[in-house]
Formats: sequence, structure tokens, C-alpha cells
Amino acid sequence: MRIACPKCEWEPTASDLWACVPGCGNVWNTFETMGRCPGCGKVWRETCCHQCAKWSPHFDWYHDLPEIEITEESLETARN
Repeated sequence: MRIACPKCEWEPTASDLWACVPGCGNVWNTFETMGRCPGCGKVWRETCCHQCAKWSPHFDWYHDLPEIEITEESLETARN
């Protein structure tokens, strides 16, 4: 799977870090947790690119992901 900014195609490395601000202030690599802060559990739905400084939906950064089928049953499971 390739991870890259959807706006400028910059590819972050494992050493690139983001901060949970506003939030708990924890610093981590957001792609290791798919956007969930390990400090407080906040889910970042958007991620800011270190290269172009533009925000994009977090899951738009993941390229070559397999297609998944979303069913009413899977949505109900996710809600609980």
C-alpha cells in the first residue's frame, strides 16, 4: 500500500510525525494508527500535508487499498 498526499503526492516516511492539536498534544505518525491518536483516541478525519500544508481526508492518503463492501450489517456493527 502506498501512502501519499492526494494534493501533491508527497510520501511521508515512518519518521514523519503529527501532533494531536487541538487535543492531547501527543506526537506520533498518524499513518501507523490510521488517524487515531494513541494518546487520547481522537480520530483525525483530515490530515495536513507536511509538504504542501493542505488538508485532505485521511483515507484519501491511502492508495491501492482493496475495495471493501459496506453493508447495513457492517455499519450496525461499527456503531456498537
